[in-house]
Amino acid sequence: QVLLVESGGGLVKPGGSLRLSCATSGFPFNDYPMAWYCQVPGKERELVAYIGREDFSIVEKESAKGRFTISRDNAKSTLYLQMNNLRPEDTAVYFCNVLRRFGYATYNWGQGTQVTVSS
Repeated sequence: QVLLVESGGGLVKPGGSLRLSCATSGFPFNDYPMAWYCQVPGKERELVAYIGREDFSIVEKESAKGRFTISRDNAKSTLYLQMNNLRPEDTAVYFCNVLRRFGYATYNWGQGTQVTVSS
């Protein structure tokens, strides 16, 4: 059974930082590009960033460029998102998954982790 367990979210002040983690199991993590998505109530889930099987990565969400960094630890089957200089607009639920693009395997979404940026 595929598990995607996000953690590391919380309440942070503008300008602060968070490091999100995604612990995975049940699929060959090392074989797939992985991604972080975010979702705000009433809106569609949006791709934030993705990373290849090794270390090639792209931050696709324009507002996150220069502030967020995606990384992975293949030995631990874990995905990370370092979030710096956070803004209130970053407030959302963040999810990890296999990149939903280019015909890769699709797995159910996990619980996500809430990030709230507020003073």
